[in-house]
Amino acid sequence: MDYSRPELADRLGAEYVAGTLRGPARRRFESLLPGHPALRGAVQRWQERLMPLTVTLAPVTPPARVWRRIEARLGLRPAEAPSQAWWARLAFWRVLSGIATAATLALAFIVASPPPAQAPIVVVLSAAAPADQPNAVTPASFVASISADGRAMVTRPLLPVSVQADRSLELWALPPSGAPRSLGVISASGSTVVRRGQVLQGTSALAVTLEPPGGSPSGAPTGPVLYVGKLSS
Repeated sequence: MDYSRPELADRLGAEYVAGTLRGPARRRFESLLPGHPALRGAVQRWQERLMPLTVTLAPVTPPARVWRRIEARLGLRPAEAPSQAWWARLAFWRVLSGIATAATLALAFIVASPPPAQAPIVVVLSAAAPADQPNAVTPASFVASISADGRAMVTRPLLPVSVQADRSLELWALPPSGAPRSLGVISASGSTVVRRGQVLQGTSALAVTLEPPGGSPSGAPTGPVLYVGKLSS
């Protein structure tokens, strides 16, 4: 999914700020924010449109009978004399209302002024050097943008990549030592959103191999390594 499309970013930003984007979809959207300026811009614009509405409403003092009904339902029993109890109760609820209003305004300020998002980690994957020329300079072919928390990644080819119909490109996380960890099949022609837990955890480099359709059947690389990129320390 191309999150740089203005109409898509604007729709998702509106749903996020309005609170209609919920559950896993909301958590997924939050994980994508650090790596997508278009989404962050849409969220900021909708916050600027909607947040002022929370502070422009004039306060309304409810009639005394409303407070009495609320107290009756809550089972409150004032200790003061009847002539003084009404004023004491009304003062209590006014204080409580003031605290709630202040909390609402503070929350609106926090939401409208979020901390700056951390920049994503960008990994450039270049074509693997031939075995007989390990130091050869090869062109960059893929770029992987990893969110700052390491929970999501987006890959995109920089140069046209030709893959046979009966083959797939599979992305791998390479640890400093040990077996590679599959991050799934990626597209050779467009963007791919990768979500496989903590992408960065225990990863020193990324690699792309040529595999059967759907990826390696064994859980380990079976085809040649086509592209490799190291994570910056």
